[in-house]
Amino acid sequence: MNNSLKRVSALVMGFGIGLGAATNAWSQSSLEEVMKDRGLTQKDLLAAAKTYTPTGGRDEYLAFSSGGQSGQVIVYGIPSMRILKYIGVFTPEPWQGYGFDDESKAVLAQGRIHGKDINFGDTHHPAFSETKGEYNGRYLFINDKANPRLAVIDLHDFETKQIVVNPFMKSEHGGAFVTPNTEYVMEAAQYAAPFEDEFVPLEEFNEKYRGAVTYWKFDDKKGRLDPEMSFTFELPPYSQDLSDAGKGPSMGWGFTNSFCSERYVGGIERGRPPFEAGCSQKDTDFLHVTNWKKAAELVAAGKVKKSKGSYMIPMDQAVKEGLLYLIPEPKSPHGVDVSPDGTHIIVSGKLDSHAWVYSWDKIQKAIKNKKFEGKDPYGIPIIAMKDALHTQVQVGLGPLHTQYDAKKCVVYTSIYVDSMVTKWDYCEGKVLDQLHIHYNIGHLVAMEGDSVSPDGKYLVSLNKLAIDRFNPVGPLHPQNHQLIDISGDKMQLLYDMPLPLGEPHYVVAIKADKLKPAVRYKSGWNSRTDSKSPYKTRAGREKVVRGEDGVVHVYGTVIRSHITPEIIEVEEGETVSIHLTNLERAEDETHGFALYSQNVNLSIEPGKTVSATFKAERAGVFPYYCTEFCSALHLEMQGYLLVKPKGYVAKAGKIQEGTKYTQADYDKQVKTNVDTQAVINSVVGFITSHNYKDFPEVVALVEDATDQLGFAEEAKKKSETFASKGDYQNATLWAGQWWQYQVKTADLGLRAKTFLEEHGAKKVK
Repeated sequence: MNNSLKRVSALVMGFGIGLGAATNAWSQSSLEEVMKDRGLTQKDLLAAAKTYTPTGGRDEYLAFSSGGQSGQVIVYGIPSMRILKYIGVFTPEPWQGYGFDDESKAVLAQGRIHGKDINFGDTHHPAFSETKGEYNGRYLFINDKANPRLAVIDLHDFETKQIVVNPFMKSEHGGAFVTPNTEYVMEAAQYAAPFEDEFVPLEEFNEKYRGAVTYWKFDDKKGRLDPEMSFTFELPPYSQDLSDAGKGPSMGWGFTNSFCSERYVGGIERGRPPFEAGCSQKDTDFLHVTNWKKAAELVAAGKVKKSKGSYMIPMDQAVKEGLLYLIPEPKSPHGVDVSPDGTHIIVSGKLDSHAWVYSWDKIQKAIKNKKFEGKDPYGIPIIAMKDALHTQVQVGLGPLHTQYDAKKCVVYTSIYVDSMVTKWDYCEGKVLDQLHIHYNIGHLVAMEGDSVSPDGKYLVSLNKLAIDRFNPVGPLHPQNHQLIDISGDKMQLLYDMPLPLGEPHYVVAIKADKLKPAVRYKSGWNSRTDSKSPYKTRAGREKVVRGEDGVVHVYGTVIRSHITPEIIEVEEGETVSIHLTNLERAEDETHGFALYSQNVNLSIEPGKTVSATFKAERAGVFPYYCTEFCSALHLEMQGYLLVKPKGYVAKAGKIQEGTKYTQADYDKQVKTNVDTQAVINSVVGFITSHNYKDFPEVVALVEDATDQLGFAEEAKKKSETFASKGDYQNATLWAGQWWQYQVKTADLGLRAKTFLEEHGAKKVK
């Protein structure tokens, strides 16, 4: 074996695939054979070793990607690149019951525009909440480009809690970007439009069409955006694009770039050249510089007027108060990125081969000295390029977005036309390395690359095209996210990851240990309002009530392996509201609820209460069942909604038994139960003889097991009561139910025992 292969073998051994006697299956020759059979190189194995996460292992970072036209957010791990979750945001998502239960429907309803449900979104730019410029792992914000909206996702449970609609914009691309202490979330308009909700002819474009940037006030205590305390800057009808908030010395300021500052209106059907021709004639566009801190002070002092339930700062007021300035930037830019120390701002233009680095110190001096080269047609002061620029660096054709490394002055810029990433030094203005990717990169993200202290380590390239990288799946290809190692002087491509859900536009990545997600809810919890549900139901208190509101309210519970009630009877034409509480406390014991033909599909996580309201429009039989495979008898977790015709008179008789049981059947079942209890006692003995209370996961399992054993005792008493009366039919059935509870108890107990063994639990004295 050559030296290179020996080094690879040693590396593989280090990952637990050793070559010793205990792992003869993985001999030196087998490794060589695998490489030969699959056409792998040493470089391939090294890349695989850097991304491999062993069974049971966890990723160092979690990435939150926009889901593009899916209207969702995609969560995956780094470096494994394993998809962990889709978060429903602007679009119904059946697995999570999002848009199917009453609680999440109320969240989606917040996003209505002119009273109309909008059940799709084009998510683009996620952003984490921050404290002193550091990601704090509490909230994620995401925008909808197609219908200018912002959503708040609570990272306590990875659920969407709020959607707000921008009252002024008709489209947007530049959201979401947060200020260093999450005081505000920035959202910038894209295509200029009238602020009024009425027709304005394009002939009045310059006079009545407008751009904007909104600073949404965030209430950290409530975890919600506050529209009434938010404010918007009226901007010229340039197409505003992305934004970033200043930090350190530039704290209190925001930066928003633009394109089509020519204010050109196309119209091939009118005999005019298209938009793309008229929107790319100038050599530069405008970077907008806004003083949000001073604007907030004016709002608080009552010096800004309200419009449409929010504050609007007109351009003339912004100019008069020194809140708004313009700086020339490379034409058709797509991104503005403030350095971690807040001293520099980097902008690149799609139609320029240079990245432009601005000095905040120079910009400040120009503003302080009122040194402007003129004003735009709307009276906004323009700071001369030479009075703001630090340097320009030729980085490649079609530069777009920039991310910062942990190393001082080192950044990475996506190069769309050349399909590559350029690593460069923005202080000295020199290129350090370039790496080709596949293909046509848009955004890119470094680990915590938007914060005041980027981690470096990894970079993800978000490529617009995949072409030949994966197995063909028809004309619609997946997107391609490529993982790059940036820990050394040279970048190394590690992994191709197909993403088959929309066009993911941007990703943010956070160190996994900053996230503290819950694994269960408080009992009877409405997760969307973060409060106790009024429909919370406890075991044994399930009921059906015809309320004063004319609605049949079903207060039910779910637990392995039954839904209570199992039979719901209503009359044709009645409105039915089913409320289900998951009684489980064990981690990952989610139950589902699907009902035939009523468009009802619920996800009920441990402790959660969800509701589904619908009108029983036609008589019939409507089965329902649990959609999550939750236990050995999952398929038996079923029931029937019986919708009786109006005026229906029940027939005399009772349900026929499918199988008859005798005393022998009863005695056999009881013996099985006694033997099962012996197993349970053994498991309980192991758990209680160890320090299980030091493991919250085990405590929750024990609590659930105790509940199940309590249910078993109730079933046992019923069984014995029927047996004493000689009713071995019901005695045997209840003995069977007694055993089912025992099985669930044993299942929980064995899971707890295994957990203790795997996590080094100690015997108590």
